Amino acid sequence: MSELPLLRPDGLQERHPGLTQAVADSYVEAATVCFSRHHQSPVTLSLQYGADQEFRVVQYSVPDDRMLGAHGNEIDATEAGAYGVSLAAVEVVVGLVAVSRAETLTGADWYVAPHGADIEDLEGCVRLEVSGTSAGASSEVKRRLREKIAQTRRGSSNLPAIAAVVGFKALEVAMATAGAEE
Repeated sequence: MSELPLLRPDGLQERHPGLTQAVADSYVEAATVCFSRHHQSPVTLSLQYGADQEFRVVQYSVPDDRMLGAHGNEIDATEAGAYGVSLAAVEVVVGLVAVSRAETLTGADWYVAPHGADIEDLEGCVRLEVSGTSAGASSEVKRRLREKIAQTRRGSSNLPAIAAVVGFKALEVAMATAGAEE
């Protein structure tokens, strides 16, 4: 596995101007808990964007009892962990970083833009819709990706969109643009 490049959810706040250290750290903790439910570190994660696929290694620490308790709600932990992993994946695969959380009803969770872009308003951004599944197989990840693409199309925004679904047990992140053929 050492020959594969790393996917680094840690340190997101250093690369994503829309994240604070506290938020980014919480996402990393949640992802650690989610991965550790099914696997031991390090893991090889498949990153799929349209027809392209690459593999990255994710390294994480064994969560202690305090971390497990803090992220004891499986739904919340899966959502937060999926934010961290998907933001890291979109960064390395698509070259976009988080600049702001999206408003309710936009059909997305985040606004992302090229690293270093001068974003005076959100018009130059792309919407990012994120989902995660703790125990689902690859088929569940793909099914949920289709749902999330449809959700971005229904959103009250005309900005382009990407959907990303993290499968913690399946060890994959599936991503697609809202305009992509399904």
